Amino acid sequence: MREKGMTGLFITGTDTAVGKTVVAAALAMCLKKKGRNAGVMKPLQSGPDGDADILMEAAGIDDDRSLVVPYEFREPVAPTLAARLEGIEIELDLIKSSYGELASRHEVMLVEGAGGIMVPIIEEGKESYLFSDLAAELELKTIIVAGAGLGTVNHTLLTIDHARNKGLHILGVIINGYPQNPGLSEKNNPQMIESLSGVPVLSVLPSLEGEGIALASKLSQGLDLEKISPMK
Repeated sequence: MREKGMTGLFITGTDTAVGKTVVAAALAMCLKKKGRNAGVMKPLQSGPDGDADILMEAAGIDDDRSLVVPYEFREPVAPTLAARLEGIEIELDLIKSSYGELASRHEVMLVEGAGGIMVPIIEEGKESYLFSDLAAELELKTIIVAGAGLGTVNHTLLTIDHARNKGLHILGVIINGYPQNPGLSEKNNPQMIESLSGVPVLSVLPSLEGEGIALASKLSQGLDLEKISPMK
């Protein structure tokens, strides 16, 4: 379903609150500075955080907001639960057609997931359709945003393992929130992730003050697109 000549990227995380949105926004800013025509999408958004607005501002686009975020829910809970609370049925065709329209307009597409890679879009027990299924169907290359601290090796390896089982092309891992005074665990985690998985750590971004577009702007200074080959 990917448009010919267009690069599609799936930005997922090892968990909630690891900074997927600000990292995706930082990537969009870097692409914009390089003169690339980047589009953004947040297929499902729960709660009042305004992730889609941050992504749109970072990319500097004026696409119809209903294409960028086809489904928005009030409650800050899992999207399928939020949809049930509002009596809304999530339709995959709407998500895929919205992506297709955006992909026809942009050279690069950044698609941000919700929570981790196995969060369901359609919840049907063992037959549920996950964000990883959408990424596979849209032929999106995957960037995993991970935390810096204790436990991140396990979370990251589990995410990588699932992505591989779904047949996703993993570009690499971006570690976010690296402390100014790292402990032994933080110092060791990037190398351990690379060694155990064979997946490169593309960037280690520092823990910085701020939020939203201001934080994304700061983080963009630490990203090197030369390490992310499809985004050069």
